[in-house]
Amino acid sequence: MDPETIVLVVIHAVIAPVTAGHALLFKRDSRAAFGWVSACLLFPLFGPIAYALFGINRVQTRAREMHAQRPLRRLVGFEREGPFALDRAPRSYPGLSDAFVPVARLSDAVTNHPLCEGNNVSVLENGERAYPKMLEAIDAAMSSVFLMTYIFDTDTSGQRFVDALTRAASRGVDVRVIVDGFGERYSHPRVGKLLRRAGVRVVRFLPLRLFPPSLNLNLRNHRKLLIADGSVAFAGGMNIGDRHMVTMESNRKRAQDLHFEFRGTICGQLHDVFRDTWWFVTGESIASPEVVPQSGSETCRVILDGPDDNLDKLEIVLIGAIAAARKSVTIMTPYFLPSREFISVLKTASLKGVNVRVILPEKSNLPYVQWATQNVLGELIQGGVRVFRQPPPFSHAKLVVVDEYYAVVGSANIDARSLRLNFEIGIEVIGTEFAASLGTYVDRCLENASQYTLDEIDGRALPVRLRDAFCWLFQPYL
Repeated sequence: MDPETIVLVVIHAVIAPVTAGHALLFKRDSRAAFGWVSACLLFPLFGPIAYALFGINRVQTRAREMHAQRPLRRLVGFEREGPFALDRAPRSYPGLSDAFVPVARLSDAVTNHPLCEGNNVSVLENGERAYPKMLEAIDAAMSSVFLMTYIFDTDTSGQRFVDALTRAASRGVDVRVIVDGFGERYSHPRVGKLLRRAGVRVVRFLPLRLFPPSLNLNLRNHRKLLIADGSVAFAGGMNIGDRHMVTMESNRKRAQDLHFEFRGTICGQLHDVFRDTWWFVTGESIASPEVVPQSGSETCRVILDGPDDNLDKLEIVLIGAIAAARKSVTIMTPYFLPSREFISVLKTASLKGVNVRVILPEKSNLPYVQWATQNVLGELIQGGVRVFRQPPPFSHAKLVVVDEYYAVVGSANIDARSLRLNFEIGIEVIGTEFAASLGTYVDRCLENASQYTLDEIDGRALPVRLRDAFCWLFQPYL
């Protein structure tokens, strides 16, 4: 061998075992670990370099800074849950159904957030209803406007938000915006430039850059949150842009979606989410506002999920709630690639006699995700889970409702990208009135929906089944 080849072989012989060993220690998903170990060992230089750029969760450094009291554990995988608050002391939950007291205790331990009573929560369908409410809140703000989103387009709808934020900043309101470093790139010109020109403070969450390397397509901030004066908040699945204006038939990217307006003590927890994220990005502190109590009927709580210290928390709570179901479970999500644990709890609930429904888009905007989903539907349908497909426009709505009483809404999908790789927010909403409003929405969506059958799934042509199974192999990364 020539000297250059010998040098490359020696370098690979050194770095390949190191990177492969790192993947073994720090990856909890066996499929992800196996994939990275194989890449590091079998692809000279390229595999270790790819793992160093895309496979290492560097969020741990900032997370440890946010929790300075946590000791650094050498050679101990960071990708783990906790620390959980394991309080075994009996606690009362006035007004909560007995069936969901164990779920409340589970959420207590997982989130370290208390349940907040007396909230008003409103369902806002699509941009036609959500955007005017959000813009009205910005225009009425007297002290602060905090906005966090994944995609902030600079089309007609996005420009309305830019103008409203500019007006608020010009009258002395503390306006701060966090936009995801990857999601910002969906639109040109980028919203950050427009806002900075207008004097609005805007920062990017984990921006992509070459030096120092930060090229993660994962670890994205998928949370959508707007808080005005600490008294009204909006959260859900809706980004900012014309894509959520479903009456614009000329818009080829139309997406149905749900957003939610919150008033009451839950606004304090939502403010804390923005405060911590702002600190994560900038290192600056934000004072907490005085929260205005309401006399609403909903009890709420924030559940954070992400690759820092919140890993798997949302999935744990959802699995606990579904396991507690006695009558019904309804799931609506645009992307559905559930873990083995999630599949098991859905099948178990159905086999116990619970009416389990999963509602998906008929045509996804990500075909490869839809193909992978089709590879898991047969097992669910055979277990009695009813799976529906909702006709266009594409549905981006996300919700879980249990027993027409307990709901979780927010930004997360039921897939590994949401529940393991991205920063997400879920909000528990407990109350029959809110659950009924979601039930009305679901029933309306099902009027034109069709149901998958086992014969249909089993009858896919062999090339289609091979395609679907191949896409499913990449489930941890889709």
